[in-house]
Amino acid sequence: MKLRIIFFGSPDFAVSSLEALIQNGFNVIAVVTTPDKWGGRGNKTLLESDVKKSALQHHIPILQPEKLSAPSFLDILSEFNPDLQIVVAFKMLPTKVWSLPRLGTINLHGSLLPKYRGAAPINWAIIRGEKTTGLTTFQLKHEIDTGDILMQKEVKIEENDNFGTVYQKMKVIGAQLLVDTIYSLEKNDFNPISQDNSQASSAPKIFHETCIIDFNKTTKEVHDFIRGLSPSPVAWTIIQGTKYKIYASQIQLEMHNIPCGTCIQDKKSLKIACTDGFIQVLEIQEDARKKMDIQSFVNGSQLDGKMTESC
Repeated sequence: MKLRIIFFGSPDFAVSSLEALIQNGFNVIAVVTTPDKWGGRGNKTLLESDVKKSALQHHIPILQPEKLSAPSFLDILSEFNPDLQIVVAFKMLPTKVWSLPRLGTINLHGSLLPKYRGAAPINWAIIRGEKTTGLTTFQLKHEIDTGDILMQKEVKIEENDNFGTVYQKMKVIGAQLLVDTIYSLEKNDFNPISQDNSQASSAPKIFHETCIIDFNKTTKEVHDFIRGLSPSPVAWTIIQGTKYKIYASQIQLEMHNIPCGTCIQDKKSLKIACTDGFIQVLEIQEDARKKMDIQSFVNGSQLDGKMTESC
């Protein structure tokens, strides 16, 4: 008999996993996702999660609780009588929710746990200059991202990767890892491994203030910071009271005695001084304007000799 599975998720990253479960014939009996909200221009558009849109296409029952701890929601989950719950890119579940199925709840996480526990593992792995990251399926328990590991898959971070490219790779690889994990659960062919907490590192949620660039660092640190936040939520700086988002860069190692954060511009380029060289800006967006390649930007802007205010 096929396992009765309830899937928890909301964003695009989770859709790949849900679709993989369906395509591989698993019995997804319900989906839990975030409530709809009004947005768009004038808040006149009803916004549905990507997971809800996928579930609708496959005629899967959808649950959108305002509170995961509400007794009414727990009653509904119990009525579905799940054997297993799966969480991909969703909020933290109350104990009464994740402990409900007989096989518990498994989570797909975007790092090689115990490294990068938290809300933004892909971003932080790139920001911290890692050359590899990966995905982990693990059994959920109360402390976030600390449950026993079921399976892992390493993913290489290429030199020119940014958050967006790694995200795209990982959502596909993660979906297959999840499928493999459930097959092993069905066959009772798995050996959970406890996490080594001494090797743990954190990947906290990223806020707007997190994304400000500190040019008093090495070129590599600044470059990794930019690509770890591109194309979203985007690294930024302030120059003469105006906000500039930087989407892409490259490193220019060069000894100098120019104050860090100084902009140097010519007819073809814009570079900003760091401790051991310069960051060559490749894509930039001035506040309230569209994103531009650097040639288009320097044709109409003049930042030569100006200082960033984020140092």
